[in-house]
Amino acid sequence: MKAEIIFKYFPNLSENQKLQFSQLADLYIDWNLKINVVSRKDIEELYLRHVLHSLGIAKVQEFNPTSAILDVGTGGGFPGIPLAILFPESKFTLVDSIGKKIRVVEEVVNGLQLQNVTPVNKRVEELNSQFDFIVSRAVATMPTFVHWVKGKIKKESKHERRNGILYLKGGDLSEELKNYRNARIFNLSDYFTEDFFETKKVVYLPLKYKG
Repeated sequence: MKAEIIFKYFPNLSENQKLQFSQLADLYIDWNLKINVVSRKDIEELYLRHVLHSLGIAKVQEFNPTSAILDVGTGGGFPGIPLAILFPESKFTLVDSIGKKIRVVEEVVNGLQLQNVTPVNKRVEELNSQFDFIVSRAVATMPTFVHWVKGKIKKESKHERRNGILYLKGGDLSEELKNYRNARIFNLSDYFTEDFFETKKVVYLPLKYKG
């Protein structure tokens, strides 16, 4: 599957953005041979399972220029790198505690000449900065994740939607979210028609975690 699936759902990309999305496959295939961060099956479906999935967050929330976004447990750079291509005027910090994964992120960022991404090899608890939104792809249950990012979200919002967490998850979330009455769930099947997205969701949790 090629980058055309991205252009189908995001038709207003600049030529540079189209070029950057098109370059992703070669960069990841090359680096994955050296440092295995994506499974072989997922590499074959990179644009569906990783790139478009990451951009599901953009269907729920667009990021304003100068806004600061933190991607926690970014792995090989998802959802942060696709979002950084889509929102070139927003600033993205991609954090992961595993050095080899951050090395891949650094190489992909350099290969794409992305000026708005800062890769960081740390645990998120070690960061001292604050952000407008925190994004991630199911690195932990929501209570654990909320604990990790405590104090990392700016109180003053630049967007209509209050600052908070945008979390890519799948399956039944009722038990996990039972203590977060103000969480909102967006089904990615409302935005993307591919079968892969049938059970995929974006969970939005605003700054005030208490319901």
